Formats: sequence, structure tokens, C-alpha cells
Amino acid sequence: MSTPPTPEPSPTAAGAHGLLAFGLPVAGTPERSHPKPERLIAGHPLRETWNALDAPLAGAQTLSTGVWRCEPGHWRIAFGPTEREVFTVVQGRCRIHRDGGGCEEAGPGQALHIPPGFAGSFEVLEAVTKVYVIVE
Repeated sequence: MSTPPTPEPSPTAAGAHGLLAFGLPVAGTPERSHPKPERLIAGHPLRETWNALDAPLAGAQTLSTGVWRCEPGHWRIAFGPTEREVFTVVQGRCRIHRDGGGCEEAGPGQALHIPPGFAGSFEVLEAVTKVYVIVE
């Protein structure tokens, strides 16, 4: 099994028309975090986030987008009543479990949508890198 490449700087800043290009390799130093202890189900995964944009959005508070990488682990997640996320897996595999049962799994090239008010858990099966968009 191959190890995901380490992101390296190669930014393209937002231009005069508001366009923003980002992806792998990723520019800059990520924000590093771990799930809160009270949310952990398994593991103690390091999460790295390269947030490329936080922008106001008509009809919503904020649109955030960037690249996220995480080690294997499993923790609880809960989205607010107006928060939603769409992401595409670039490398690795993950699963989103619903509190009421059932789950969705995604691997390279596959996308998932997490709706407002969602409650469940996020499980990283293989170190995962994803490109995300979160709207609140």
C-alpha cells in the first residue's frame, strides 16, 4: 500500500474575478487537531486542514473550502441546523455512519453530502485526503 504524498506549497491565489485554484500538493502549514475526547469512538487520529477560503455567502453565513487529511480513527459528528458539507475523496477510504443505522462509504473519486442537522459518526478506514466545501 502506498503512502499518500506529503502536500507541498503550490498556491494559486484568488484572482480579480474571485477564482481560486487549490488541490494537491497543498500550500502552507495545516491546522492540526484531534477529535474531542468525548467524541472519540476509536483511535486518536491527527486531522490536518488546509482551509483555502472562508467567504460570506448570500443566504448563508459562510462558505469554507479546502483540503483535509486524516489518519484512521472513528469519532462522533453532529452538524448544526444550517451546516452542510460536500466532499470528494482524493485518497484513502472513509465511512459516514447515521445514528439511526446504516452508512455510506467513499473512496478515491467518490463524493458524499452530509446534510444539515446530521448526527452520526465519521470513520477513517484508510488515511484519507478529501477536498471539501462546507456551507453554514
